[in-house]
Amino acid sequence: MKIRNGNRLIWLDGRIVPLQEATINVLSPTSQFGANVFEGIRCYWNEEEQQLYAFRLEEHYKRLKNSMKMFRMEEKYSIEELKQGLIDVVRANEYKEDIQVRQTVFIDGFGTWSSKGPINMFIAPIAKSRNDLEKSKGMKCCISSWERISDRNLSPKVKVGANYINSRMAQMEALENGYDSAIFLNNQGKVSEGPGSCLFIVRDGKLITPPMTASILESITRDTILKLAKEQLKIEVIERDIDRTELYICDEVFLCGSAMEIAAVTNVDGIVVSNGEQGDITREIQKIYIETVTGNMKNYKKWLMPIYD
Repeated sequence: MKIRNGNRLIWLDGRIVPLQEATINVLSPTSQFGANVFEGIRCYWNEEEQQLYAFRLEEHYKRLKNSMKMFRMEEKYSIEELKQGLIDVVRANEYKEDIQVRQTVFIDGFGTWSSKGPINMFIAPIAKSRNDLEKSKGMKCCISSWERISDRNLSPKVKVGANYINSRMAQMEALENGYDSAIFLNNQGKVSEGPGSCLFIVRDGKLITPPMTASILESITRDTILKLAKEQLKIEVIERDIDRTELYICDEVFLCGSAMEIAAVTNVDGIVVSNGEQGDITREIQKIYIETVTGNMKNYKKWLMPIYD
């Protein structure tokens, strides 16, 4: 059954159902308090091979299980169950294009913000084309007045729905002030990340990104870029603190994440970066990233899981 025009199928509570028939209790902790953990998983269509590849599923599910543990949720799903649920619902929708899959484990029932269960899950795929860097003019970003959450309050290591209100506040502020997005500083005054995205800069040919201790998500895209830059592009990569003013004088800046992939930043706080154009290293990384996720880099096929037999 091919699902389009709003008749999409999702996976909920062990069953594949039409989206319009899926219901969640409005008084549940997930509805009232954002008590859910999730992953945004990209799958890429390879036209030549006629195959849809899910990218780094094992890493996504390891992070999801860690989020459940840190959020003190009841243990319920095995990694194999998580994987099979995604495969089943994507196949049911017959997707043969680039997609994104939202896989969310949530606290259902009539509990409170301190409930550990009952646990439920939905898996919802949607069509999402890859970012075309050639058509992008680059993003204009501002340093947010909102501080990034830290491990001392709402740890960014936990990919929990409620945490993203911090990103919402920064993003909404940026948009209201005429920017495309924001860049957070952490509680040490150092650069952290963007709303739902990690950050890289380039200085003197070196690729630099804030360390894991800089109040950032343990990003799978970030890890992928570090490995590709070092192993394939032979670029020196450095994980260290970044000062706000470095963003003004660096050679290139870009944000990255599963949803946005790689997005060049060409202006920070009204100061032009990289002559207002996408930098060469950003372009190289974007190109090799897309080659990798679509299955055209043989050395990294281990990161891909085919959806169709």
